[in-house]
Amino acid sequence: MSTTPSSSSAQFSDTQVQLSTTLRALAARLPESLTVRELMQACGEQGLLLFCCILTFPFLLPVSIPGVSTVFGALIVLIGIGVTLNRVPWLPRKLQDKMLSRASLQPALEKGADVFTKVDRLSKPRLLALTHGASTNRFNGFMLFVAGVLLMMPFGFVPFSNTLPALAALFFAIGILQRDGYAILLGHGMTVGTIVYFSALIFGAVQGGRSLASLMGG
Repeated sequence: MSTTPSSSSAQFSDTQVQLSTTLRALAARLPESLTVRELMQACGEQGLLLFCCILTFPFLLPVSIPGVSTVFGALIVLIGIGVTLNRVPWLPRKLQDKMLSRASLQPALEKGADVFTKVDRLSKPRLLALTHGASTNRFNGFMLFVAGVLLMMPFGFVPFSNTLPALAALFFAIGILQRDGYAILLGHGMTVGTIVYFSALIFGAVQGGRSLASLMGG
């Protein structure tokens, strides 16, 4: 593996291989040490999408987490941009250049491969019209970006305001990872549901404001 001089010029290698297979192959050919940038390039979209799945976990309960949702939503936005543009998203150079040792990294990769072997049994390539091809993958990446933006919306402690966009991001990430068109459909459904829900919240707030202004004026 060679160090890439600029994160913006590093492109992902799209893959049809399951994540468990990618992780096992990477664990088997690790050098003695490598940088975070080199690891990201080796895992490609798969590694970032796995990270995206992890980012959604805190929001899968119907409770809003405003501060955390802004930060995690921004990270999902960056991942969505990376998938859409087929480029490693921007990260601080200090973080990208951090060295990782084979001794510490190999067990984690092998454990991750074991976990995703189980995921592979539940989610698999299907309805490939929604997942096959570079342009389709970029569109799905853009929708992941949209889900991240929705997760960042400042709706305070309104129930489900984090859960719905987080589920959308989770389903898009799984759908792209596993080439699972059913998961992509669920992602679109959750995105539409989020937009409808947020529109209803905004409409209700506007109507409430008008009613209050009318009462005060009267």
